[in-house]
Parts: sequence; structure tokens; C-alpha cells
Amino acid sequence: MLITRYRNYQYNNQQYNNITTSNTTISNTTISNTTIQHYNVPTLQPKVASPTSSKLYAASLTCAVIWAGAQTYVIHSFGFNWYISIADASVTTVLLASACWLINNNLRYYQPATGSYVNILIWHAALAIICAFGCRWILPLITSDLAYTRFLINSIFIRAFIVFLAIGWVGMISIIYYSLLDQKENEKRKAEAEKLARDAELYNLRQQLQPHFLFNSLNSINALIGFKPDEARRMIHQLSDFLRGTLKKDDQLLVPLADELNHLNLYLDIEKVRFGHRLQTEVSCDERAGVALLPSMLLQPIVENAIKFGLYDTTEAVVVSIRAEMDGSFLILMVQNPYDPQTSRPKQGTGFGLRGVQRRLYLLFARNDLMETYANDNIFTTIIKVPQL
Repeated sequence: MLITRYRNYQYNNQQYNNITTSNTTISNTTISNTTIQHYNVPTLQPKVASPTSSKLYAASLTCAVIWAGAQTYVIHSFGFNWYISIADASVTTVLLASACWLINNNLRYYQPATGSYVNILIWHAALAIICAFGCRWILPLITSDLAYTRFLINSIFIRAFIVFLAIGWVGMISIIYYSLLDQKENEKRKAEAEKLARDAELYNLRQQLQPHFLFNSLNSINALIGFKPDEARRMIHQLSDFLRGTLKKDDQLLVPLADELNHLNLYLDIEKVRFGHRLQTEVSCDERAGVALLPSMLLQPIVENAIKFGLYDTTEAVVVSIRAEMDGSFLILMVQNPYDPQTSRPKQGTGFGLRGVQRRLYLLFARNDLMETYANDNIFTTIIKVPQL
């Protein structure tokens, strides 16, 4: 495997280029109005009842029916007729349901602080007393049975306590449910904000890549105009073909490796016009790796880095090797170039290439271990691992 051949050098040889990932955000990055148009800004939508809320209401209705049935049976077991039992259960259930609805709706929009739970208990107790005394004054209007009236008066405090427990149970469930719902909404908003920031930074990296490559290509054309005008014109045509393909790739986040290599050949043709026979390339890619997906324009800055380190400070022929293979669920890309350790560090440049590649990999896959560089026996190796999701 490609990685196995170079894994032993990780601890035995000095690394040539140590790429670090910047964890800075783009909070200070100014995005123009044109850039903002590339993103779908979420609009506020009216809230609709979710399937979970519908199930919650159905469960509440079922509990109310069960409560009314159980209370009817209990009242009837004390020797009262079914009319009185059903009337008692109905009035109590309606009052209790109203109190629970009031508690639930208030807790839906107001989440108590940690130190204000005592206020909630007082609120529950007040509602329980109101429900109990409501039964005390409403039920005698429905029936004039003296025995039942005495039973109602004697059981008023027990009713208030049971209603208090029921309201407290509903309040506790409401606090937990709406707290979890708010937490879920906050996490969703945070994820959307992070995704928007990530997409904006990826777009920013892509916008940096094109001027970066264009600047280097125009330098190459400028070097050819004086003594090789025909090749300069040919290079301009090739550059236009390359940039046209680059514009088409802007909206494609992941592309097959075969397409990426075809697009890379346009760039290599441009560089071969300048360096002639000095630049030679070897590309190795099996069928499985050819259909694997990778971020668009991922290889170009790596190969550009290989050409810069391999050819800019030498007059000899240089072979840049590009290999690709599958290793489990990873696409392994290896780019190798010879270099002269005495003159390989460029005197000018932004250093954007490899840092931009590693930053893109981190933003897309949230991993810092997908890019490795090795230097051994005057051969510089860059290994990229692209997860296949």
C-alpha cells in the first residue's frame, strides 16, 4: 500500500514540511453582496404542529378520559348513583384539564430559572385550591343530594391534594419536554450557523485558489512572450480552457477522481509548455480509485507545489508522480517530487497551497489527520486520505 511504504519514515526522518491547521473563524472576514447570493438564507416560517406535539395532545386526552373514568368508578364505589358519579368526575376533570392547559402553555413560553421553582410550586398549589373549591361550589348546583354534599365538603382537602399532585406531574413533564425542545432548537440553529460559516470559508478558499493559480500562470506566460511567442499564445488558449473548466466546477463540491485528473492534465499541459522536456509526469490510477469522489480542485495546488519545489531551482528533468488507490473506505492520493534541500524553499509566495488543501479537508470532514507530508532521500511526498462517505 502507498501509506505503508512511507509510514516508517514518520518517526525516523525529519519531516520537511509541517502543515498546521488554523482554527480561526471567519468572523472578521468581509463577504461581499455577490458572495452572499451563493447561500440560501433561511426565512422565518410560522410554527406548525409537529407529529410529536400531536402525539402529546392525544396522550393528554387519553389521560383525561382515564382520569374521568377512574374517578367515576371511585365515587360510585362510595354508594352514589351513576349520575352523581359522572357529574363529579366530569366537573373535576374539566377544571383539572383547564389548570393543566394553563400550566403547560405558560411553561411553553416561559422556562423558570433554577431559583424560581418555588414560585412554580406555589402556582400549582393555588391552581389546585381553585379547582377544589370550584368543585365545591359547582357540584351542589348540579345535584341536591345532602349525603353527597357532606361527602364533597369532607373530601375537599383530599381533592385539593390529589389535584395538586396531578398538576405538579403535568408541570414537571412540561418543563422537561420544553427544555429538551429548546435545547434541540438551539443545537439546530448552532449547526446551521456553523454550516453557513463553513460554506462561506470553503467558498473563500475556492476564490483564493483561482487568483493564486492565475497569478502563477500569467507569470509563466510573461516568461514565454519574449522568446517563445507561439508557445505563449498556445499557453493562453490552454489557460482559458482550464479556467473555463474551473468555473464549471465551482458548484460541484465532490467530483470523481477521473474527472479531477482530466482537469489536472489541462494544468500540466500549461506547465509543460513553459518547462518543456524538463517536466515529466507519471499518473497511476486504478478503476476503483477512478470513480471515488474527492473535493474539486484538490490535486491542483498539491501538484503545483510539487512543480515549484522540484523545478524552479534546477535545470534538470524532474518527474512528478501522482498515484491513487483505494484503501478500505479511503481514497489514497500520493504526490511525489524530487527536491534539492539546499534550494527548495521558495523566496517568495503566499504559502497558500498546502495550507489551503488541509483547511478544506478539515472543513469538509472535520479531521486533521487526512494530509501528511514526508521528506526522505531528496523525495518530497504528500499523502492525502479522502473518506468515501
